[in-house]
Order: sequence, then structure tokens, then C-alpha cells
Amino acid sequence: MTFGRRTFLGTAMAGVLSAPMLRAQGKPRVVVIGGGAGGGTVARYLAKDSQGALDVTLIEPNRIYTTCFFSNLYLGGFRDFASLQHGYDKLAAGGVTVVHDLAAGVDRTARTVALAGGQVLAYDRLVIAPGIDFVEGSVPGWTLDAAEKMPHAYKAGPQTQLLFDQIRAMPQGGVFAMIAPPNPYRCPPGPYERISMVAHVLKTTNPTAKILVADPKANYSKQALFEDGWQTHYPGMVEWLGPDMGGNVVEVRPDTMEVVIDGEATRVDCCNVIPAQKAGVIAAAAGLTADSGWAPVDPATMRSKMDGNVWILGDASAQGDMPKSGFSANSQAKVAAMTIRGELTGSRVFPAKYSNTCWSLIAPDDGVKVGASYEPTPEKIASVESFVSQKGEDAALRKATYEESLGWYAGITADIFG
Repeated sequence: MTFGRRTFLGTAMAGVLSAPMLRAQGKPRVVVIGGGAGGGTVARYLAKDSQGALDVTLIEPNRIYTTCFFSNLYLGGFRDFASLQHGYDKLAAGGVTVVHDLAAGVDRTARTVALAGGQVLAYDRLVIAPGIDFVEGSVPGWTLDAAEKMPHAYKAGPQTQLLFDQIRAMPQGGVFAMIAPPNPYRCPPGPYERISMVAHVLKTTNPTAKILVADPKANYSKQALFEDGWQTHYPGMVEWLGPDMGGNVVEVRPDTMEVVIDGEATRVDCCNVIPAQKAGVIAAAAGLTADSGWAPVDPATMRSKMDGNVWILGDASAQGDMPKSGFSANSQAKVAAMTIRGELTGSRVFPAKYSNTCWSLIAPDDGVKVGASYEPTPEKIASVESFVSQKGEDAALRKATYEESLGWYAGITADIFG
């Protein structure tokens, strides 16, 4: 099959079928690729709020979805692995047709999705929420094959469990290294919460161990809060090297477990390589990504700027100020669901509003957060009001922030998966 790369021109609804035409053919068909925070939410809300008026199909290769958000707490010993895992039975019971297969290609001219198993699904509207993939060669010496020795653990699942085991298998006094990613990337506070969780484990089981962070960025999300927390809870354990100290000139040697920073090789015992990232490969295969590797969208709707019949959600989208987080994807999915349902059923569409909060745990009961509310502008989704935890907050507030995050996780996973 040849997959078309038809370009959607302008902001008008050129090439988009009207709802009455679709209804004449039967139920309008919406296909969703990707069953994470964005895809699961949009599928659930389309089925639920249309009350059966839409034919909603979710394509997701995994029968059990493991959230990347909160996986750091598993690494730190604060949750078990099963608590990160969620099935699709409730989505199916709510009217979503769940197909466990891999989307192999999109023909945007014919409006079809080809599955690896051979099935071809027709759509009237398509939602793509594929998460991230990694930029090959972004960390010299590292490939996906090397992930069994130097895991990324930035797609949750077996990689997360591998890193969990490697941290606990480190020799006394050993070195844990992280190669942090350049902007933009999934969950901006994620690498630094992970450092905190690794430090928590090592403080208890391996107190003379060291943590080395090579970072190509001069600054990062919640930097002051993390660095204050590391000094308070793990003094002398964490060494962060930014670009002025060679953090942007890094090579790894998985076979010898070495990290080379600005020409100097260091033997390490565990190495978490988080490469540069881009939209999930199906977005690029469908011709929906820009030179940046991310998929540009209309800020008011999350509709692809390249095809008026396609929406891009979550990590894969290039939308503006929102971080690539589970909360963001869930928020964007609700706007997309409302827009798609309005077009296909004539239901009311309200102005888009978005929100996000990212919680991080630094040490037991020491939680911090950052977040904002957002509104669309002609150029991007823009932050209009923001907040962040402050240094020096009392222990009761930090504990309450952590407990708030636990409630959020329970709430958002129920909102995504039913």
C-alpha cells in the first residue's frame, strides 16, 4: 500500500466531510492510535459523551498499559509495579472498540489506517497519540540495542523494571550515571525526580555510592527545588554537570560501562541514558511532523496543521507552552473530543482551556509541584497563569503536596481508562 501525504492547507475545513454526509453512511468513524493518557482519554470521552452516536476504535498494541508518569516512584520503592498498570476492559465496556495491534501506516488520502496484523480500518476522523520515540544517534555510542545494558526507562514497562534491578545491584560505593535529554522531552521534571528516587534508594542501601548527571541543558524544571532537596536529603551524593562542565559533550560505551564527558572517561555501575526525543514514528510515517520531529497542531483544537481530518495529542504534538506530561495529554484530549464530537454530531463546542500540574517526590513526604493554566492564541497554546512550590516550605505542606499527587494519579487513571 502507498501511504498518501496529502497536505491540509489553511485553517478552513477543506477536505473535511460534513456531519450530515457521514450520518448518511452510518455512524461517523473515529479511529484513535495510541492508548495512553491522550488516546485513552479521547476515546473514552468520544464514546461516553456521544452516547453511542460515534463509532470509536482505539488501536493499542499493549493489552496492559504501564504509565511512565509515577514510574519514578516505583524506582524509589514507593509503589509496586502493578500499581502502574492499567487494562482496557472498562474502555471496551464503555463503548470503545479496542484493537490490540500496531498501527503500521496511515493513508490520509483514502482515510485508512493499516495494522501490522493486516487489517485496514477506515476513518472519518483520526486521532494520533503515539507518545515519543528516540532520536537515533543523539547520544554517541548508544542505540536501542544498548538499552539492555544502559536502559532509557522512558517508555515504561520492562525497561523500568530493568533499571529498578540495576540500581539495587550496584556495588557498594558504585557510580550511577544519568545522561539527561535536551529540550523538548517527555515530563520535564522526570529525570530529576528520578535522580531523587535513585538517591533515596542508595542512601538506604548503598550510602557511599555517587550519582553523576551529564546534562546538555543549562537549566531544567524545578531546578532550585531539586538542588535544594538533594543538598538537604542526600548531601554530597549528586553531582550535576551542565553544558559549562561538559554535560553537552557526552559519549557512552555500553560494552565497558563507561561514560565519556568532555573527553574524560568514567567507569560507572549503572547508566540511565535518556536520549533526545521526537513524536512517535507513526506521526512521521503519516507525514504529520515538522523538521523538529514533532507534529504541529492548531492551538484551539489540537487538529493537525497538515490534515484537517487528523488530531495529534500529548507528547507527540508541537503545541506551545504545555509540557509533555500525562496531565497535559489528558487535558488536550478533552478539547479534541469536544471538537470532534461537535463536528460529527452537532453538539455544542466551548472555547478551549487547558491545564497541567507536574508533581515530583524528592524524599519521603517531600513533594513539590509546578503547573499552569493555558489558553490558545493564534500562534500557540500559551501559559496564562502558573504556580510552583517554593524553597523552605514546611514539612506539612510538602507532605500534603505528595498526598495530593497520589489522589491525582488515582483520579487521572480512572479518567483515562474508566
